[in-house]
Amino acid sequence: MASASLPLVGIPACTKPINTSSFHAVNDKYIAAVATAGGALPVLLPALGERYDMHDLVDRLDGLLFTGSPSNVEPHRYGGPASAEGTLHDPERDATTLPLMRTAIEHGVPMLCICRGIQELNVALGGTLHQLVHEVEGKRDHRSDKSRSPEDRYDAAHPISLTADGYLRSLLADRPMEAQVNSLHAQGIDRLAPGLSVEAVAPDGLIEAVRVEAAPGFALGVQWHPEHPRALGWPLSQAIFAAFARAVADHADRRRARTHVLPGIEAAQ
Repeated sequence: MASASLPLVGIPACTKPINTSSFHAVNDKYIAAVATAGGALPVLLPALGERYDMHDLVDRLDGLLFTGSPSNVEPHRYGGPASAEGTLHDPERDATTLPLMRTAIEHGVPMLCICRGIQELNVALGGTLHQLVHEVEGKRDHRSDKSRSPEDRYDAAHPISLTADGYLRSLLADRPMEAQVNSLHAQGIDRLAPGLSVEAVAPDGLIEAVRVEAAPGFALGVQWHPEHPRALGWPLSQAIFAAFARAVADHADRRRARTHVLPGIEAAQ
C-alpha cells in the first residue's frame, strides 16, 4: 500500500502519439519494479524539458529511475551522423533526461539507468553511441528475437563479464566473474564518457554496465532489463534493486532530516 512515508522515486516519461494527441507514458514494468523491488513510491515525471527547474525537481526526490524506450537519443546530442530512416526519437525526453541526470549527480540523488537510460547517461556526460550495434564490425546482434513471444524476449540471452574490482560484482555475495542477462537493444555505448567506469562487458566487448565514478550517491547504468518480471528473480537483478532501494531509503532519511530542521536553527553536529 502506498504511504506518505515511502521514499519518492521519479521516473521520467516518454512522449507517445496516440491518435491525434501526445501522451506522457511509462511502461508498467518500471513502475512495478520501483514499487516492489525498489521499496519506493513511483512518481511519473512528464517530459517537460526546460520547463523544469532541475535543481528544485531533484531536491523533491529520493531517487530516479531512467527507463528503456523504443526511441533513441537524437544523434545531434552527441555529434553522431543522422539516424537511419524510420528511427524513433523523443526530443522532449532527451531535453528532460540529459540535464536531469547531470543535476541528480550533482545533488547526490541515487540513479538507476536502464537500457535507453544507460545510453542517455553516457551522452549526458559527453560520450557517444553506436546507433546500430549489429552493423559494427566484431559486434553481435543485441536486438531481441522477434520470433519469440514478447515475454520470452526477456529471458537470458548472453553472459556478461563483471569488472573484477567493480561495484556491481561487489553486490553479489559469491562475487562471480560472470552473470547472464537479457538483450533487447540496437544502440549501445561507443566512446565512454569521462567520469564513467566500466562495470560489465558483453563477450563482444560492448559495454553493458557503468558507474559514475565521482557521484556522491548510487549512480549505475545497465544495458539489459533487470526490471522485467522474468529477470527480477535473478541474483544480479535482486542485488541491483536492493542496493538502489538502500540508497533511496538513505537519501530519503537525509532529506527528511533537512526539512525537519527549523529555520535559523542548525542541525546538531
